[in-house]
Amino acid sequence: MFGGGDMRGMSIDSESPKPLLSNSRALVISDPSALKHVGQNSPREDVPNRMHGQHTESVVNQSKELQDDLQELGAKIKHHEDNVKYLKNLRNKLEDSILDMQVAIGKYHTSVSKGENEDPTYMEGEEETIQLILKYENSAATLLYRMKSNPEAHASDHPLMKDVLGIVAILGKVDDANLSRLLSEYLGLQKMLAAVCKTYESVKALEAYTKDGLINTGSGIHAFAASQGKRLDGRFLVICLEHLSPYAGGLIADDPQKRLDLLNPRLINGETPPGFLGFAVNMVTIDNTFLYCTSKTGYSLRDTLFYNLFSRLQVYKSREDMLKARPCITNGAISLDGGMIRSCGVYSLGHRRGDIDVKFPSSSKKFNLPVHYFEIENQLKETKWKKNRTFEDIQREQSLLDHAKFSYEIKKKEFIQFLAESSAYAAQCQMGRASTPR
Repeated sequence: MFGGGDMRGMSIDSESPKPLLSNSRALVISDPSALKHVGQNSPREDVPNRMHGQHTESVVNQSKELQDDLQELGAKIKHHEDNVKYLKNLRNKLEDSILDMQVAIGKYHTSVSKGENEDPTYMEGEEETIQLILKYENSAATLLYRMKSNPEAHASDHPLMKDVLGIVAILGKVDDANLSRLLSEYLGLQKMLAAVCKTYESVKALEAYTKDGLINTGSGIHAFAASQGKRLDGRFLVICLEHLSPYAGGLIADDPQKRLDLLNPRLINGETPPGFLGFAVNMVTIDNTFLYCTSKTGYSLRDTLFYNLFSRLQVYKSREDMLKARPCITNGAISLDGGMIRSCGVYSLGHRRGDIDVKFPSSSKKFNLPVHYFEIENQLKETKWKKNRTFEDIQREQSLLDHAKFSYEIKKKEFIQFLAESSAYAAQCQMGRASTPR
């Protein structure tokens, strides 16, 4: 990542190799008479002198090559040390940014818990959503709610009671009334009233069939409807968590709501589209009752139910922002001013004929989200990702630095050994010349 960067103004650390090169060169050429002493007075010395001169030239060339190698390795060491220093500074800045954003989000949650943002106009709790569901008297959602509310049913170990979690509309909350309306419209009434079961056994318990393939009205939810003097109208959806394909990625670290760690959409220039607020699947708040409720395969309600309902549905501030981001929209998008893209190339246009009255409930207090709240959450996730990448870069640069230092030490030992051998050879030559009669 930073291998080719130009990092000026950074000093080498105290661990850097000692400035050996200038001294080493001095060791090689400090005694030129020992290496280049060639007699010119006697013809009989020409052959040994030429051989000695050739060896001297070879020694000088090899010495220069070794010094050049050491200089190159020293430059590599400084380059990697500067990179490690730069990356560690970057990591520290990212950690400071993460802390600042966590503090900002923490202050928001603290203000909510203290009731500073309560707005009586939007006190749409779960009870109101339940009353809206009960308006559909002959629906499976109403019958299931009445069945599970029956005290005798709770004492039963029947699969219908044990593994039917409830209705989609009351398994999550959306703390912004406008966003709740948009998400409910996107799903449609049939999905909002769908029953959610953990296992296929509970699905089979809802409805049985005769040998002729007809519905057995004497069992399951149909029998309960008859006992209440009701008749189940039409078809109804049942979602079986056991058979859903779960989200395969990771979760946002240390997030109490166990939100999915989805990568933000990117434009061609690599930037997040303007006005992008987040993914719908992460904007649903799940009560603690269901937050740790896992499917038979071990996945959570967000991993299975809400990921399959919303997939990677993107949320934008405005229709204009959403339309500009079309190249990065693969699984649909909505905007807070009513824009809706169902899927790539499929748009919802025109006016609504009326709101779907069954919406995700809000908590007992209205969460007045700050204008940039979702931007802060997205920035926090992106900054954590950058920090992880920076940590990987530090490890890589440190490995390259260690290898360069190791190579430097090997080359330094080779150079010192070369100097010792050259000095021994020069001394031997001097002794030979001294013993040769002139």
